[in-house]
Amino acid sequence: MMLLACDDEAALAAKLATALGCGLQIIGRHGFPDGETRLRLPPACPPHTLLLRGLQQPNGKLTELLLAAAGARELGAERLTLICPYLAYMRQDMAFTPGEVVSQRHLGRLLAAHFDAVITVDPHLHRVATMDEVVPGRRGVALTAAPLLGAHVARAVPGALLLAPDEEAGNWVRAAALPLGLDHAVCHKMRHGDREVDVALPAIDVAGRAVVLLDDVASTGRTLAAAARGALAGGAASVDVAVTHALFVGDALAQVHAAGVRQVWSSDCVPHPTNAVSVVPLLAAAVAGLPDSKPRWRG
Repeated sequence: MMLLACDDEAALAAKLATALGCGLQIIGRHGFPDGETRLRLPPACPPHTLLLRGLQQPNGKLTELLLAAAGARELGAERLTLICPYLAYMRQDMAFTPGEVVSQRHLGRLLAAHFDAVITVDPHLHRVATMDEVVPGRRGVALTAAPLLGAHVARAVPGALLLAPDEEAGNWVRAAALPLGLDHAVCHKMRHGDREVDVALPAIDVAGRAVVLLDDVASTGRTLAAAARGALAGGAASVDVAVTHALFVGDALAQVHAAGVRQVWSSDCVPHPTNAVSVVPLLAAAVAGLPDSKPRWRG
């Protein structure tokens, strides 16, 4: 078994290869002036090849991912597993207005055409039950970093109140809180645009309490900032943040801190200075748990 990865995820790849006891090869990439990319894989790929690629800033990476998958097949990979710690385009899971493309459905079918299995962490699955539905005919594995982040919070802020900044994070924050017996609640979000949101706190007294906001993804940071301001206005003693996917585009992290957030912790699904919790054990266990069956790929 071999793990392929790009240089921008080499740190996570090295830890994962060590946990799996397999070889690691970094994919060579050369960018041409016209925007095209030349990829260089090892001369041969073993029958079961793993490809690690997170899809934060996805548009260019998707092209590289599909080219790498096709190249690995030509070089000997019979079973090809995608390990995608952050899977983009999952939030567009229905047509909210006529004519909208349901990107989750179509990206899932695209991945299913190239990979035998797809492993990801905390994907947006609010209108489908499993990752198997996203990648039809293939093995889809959806892991969650919620318990790992919950355990980190319990160590860093004993007795914290865990708040989900919106209803979509409700199940996720419960998964983080219940195993540790931590208090938890869910806020209500009203979105007015990509960067304009209002967040109403639940009917729970936050006065004097250490509050930790937990979410699966932090993109613009506006939802977390609004929730933090509300908690502090309600008398919270402190507000920290824990997220699985630390996208933090543009000035998002600065906006979160400006709202009064003390500490930000994230998983290493997305490389970021706030990384504090590793998902390598989750990913390694998921790979080890894949059925050792003949590949379903037919070219």
